[in-house]
Amino acid sequence: METALFGLAAGGAALWTAVLVLPWRPWSTRERLEAAPGARAADLRDVTAVIPARDEAACIGRTVRALARQGRGLRILVVDDGSTDGTAAAARAVGGEGVTVLHGEPLPAGWQGKVWALEQGVRRVDTPYVLLLDADIELEPGTLLALRDKLRSEGRSLVSLMAALRMESAWERLLLPAFVFFFKLLYPFARINRPDRRVAGAAGGCMLLEAEALERAGGPAAIRDAVIDDCALARRLKRGGGSVWLGLTRSARSLRAYGSLGEIHDMVARTAFTQLRYSASLLTGATALMALAFWGPLLGLAAGGPSGRLAGGLGLAAMAAAYAPTLRFYGLNALRGLALSLAGTLFLAMTWSSAGRYWRGVRTRWKGRTYARLGQDGRG
Repeated sequence: METALFGLAAGGAALWTAVLVLPWRPWSTRERLEAAPGARAADLRDVTAVIPARDEAACIGRTVRALARQGRGLRILVVDDGSTDGTAAAARAVGGEGVTVLHGEPLPAGWQGKVWALEQGVRRVDTPYVLLLDADIELEPGTLLALRDKLRSEGRSLVSLMAALRMESAWERLLLPAFVFFFKLLYPFARINRPDRRVAGAAGGCMLLEAEALERAGGPAAIRDAVIDDCALARRLKRGGGSVWLGLTRSARSLRAYGSLGEIHDMVARTAFTQLRYSASLLTGATALMALAFWGPLLGLAAGGPSGRLAGGLGLAAMAAAYAPTLRFYGLNALRGLALSLAGTLFLAMTWSSAGRYWRGVRTRWKGRTYARLGQDGRG
């Protein structure tokens, strides 16, 4: 038994040590972009912001007001995607002459709802740059200016920011920093940001694109059935010869509250099994890998012999060290890294829940819409 526990603990320690020494440093927070000064004087007549909004009356006002503070001449297009809570009226109430609210058309078969809303908005863009912004994302003044400067100076086709998530409830503080950390492990920002690497990714909450590059990539129609639409779009751009950049920020904030475990579960389960390409074998492999990483060191520390306890302690230390930069970036105590095993276990359970939905015939579910598995009704 001691030998087996030592093996598990040593395996977990090896995994976390590998994460720490990878040359592209997936744990790092060095890829970041914050708001630029001089926002109110910025001329933004070359940018159109497209905001898909479905039942976002609680957030849309703050989002539009923050956009209006980004600079002069910015065009804002809110696509009301069949809302029933007064989203359109809330957007109009804060909008000026630069704000247009478009009533979305019914969702066609084969489209994801958000992507269809983006398609309708992008059709009306005639500026060189287009900002795709979620309805719950509030930008600090100067954020759009910083995005445009980054895109222009580095010759990028797409620049996106992972908005700072709300971290007020106990569940948010436990799980949402871990969500960002795991995303960075799956999509290493340093590799995404290198044009000579095939890895591609983006954060769909806040993306600035060259309109021509978006058109060359086929626009939203090219990813009409994509559940993880932001990363799908980044892949198309990069495969077409474009360059993408993704970073962290504190200058774009999500207004969406996740006060309960159930709300976070629904957010994660929407895409978790899609990330594994709906593969039972990949799910099994991911489960084994996560069990080794999160439970191996704990088992060795709790029940192993001297060697098992040493390996377990080293594994937990390496895990906490890898997670610490993310916690510090969001102003949280690095000691929370000791709870990453619990967070990882909960995310694994949500992934299995996502797989269960799929096996019951539901590809994904969000905002009151349910999308069946491909091949069942033709809807993606």
